[in-house]
Amino acid sequence: MTFPNDETGQVLAEMQDAGIDLSIVHPVVFFQLFEKKEQAQAMADYLTEHAPEIELVIHPDETPNVWDLDCTVKMLPCYDAVVAQEAQFEQIAAKYQGYNDGWGIDA
Repeated sequence: MTFPNDETGQVLAEMQDAGIDLSIVHPVVFFQLFEKKEQAQAMADYLTEHAPEIELVIHPDETPNVWDLDCTVKMLPCYDAVVAQEAQFEQIAAKYQGYNDGWGIDA
């Protein structure tokens, strides 16, 4: 399987090369970063109301004064689906002064 030549495509290619079966559903974690815990909590509250199937975990980042909101979606990790989900999270995070910081498969 070949992937587009961008960051998402590179990650998928690396996962495929590592032997991860990308043809089955996996828990895919999308990472959102915020300066304040309250901002992360506000996005988590929004997602709990509008997408209760998404698993959410708020925790301090390794970087001081940064909070992570990890959003886990069970999905087929195909390129188009990952890009679309990442864009959706980016739009929501921006409403709470946050931003998307990538994704990965919770293996």
